[in-house]
Amino acid sequence: MVRRKHGSMPTLALWMIVAVADIALLAAAAGPAVTVLVVAGLAIVAGGFAGMRSISRRAPEQAKAAARKRA
Repeated sequence: MVRRKHGSMPTLALWMIVAVADIALLAAAAGPAVTVLVVAGLAIVAGGFAGMRSISRRAPEQAKAAARKRA
């Protein structure tokens, strides 16, 4: 009999599917209004985080142009 190591990828994938199904069941039990509010809240938080990152980035410094001598 072949045994897999604990924590192998198929086992993790199975538990991820179970977790997604649990979240779907909780969303269905809570109702569509609560689900929409939670998704909208997550979208606002993600948008705020992306906006904060784009504002905090500094523009790269311009390279100084070297003056060329004419012959």
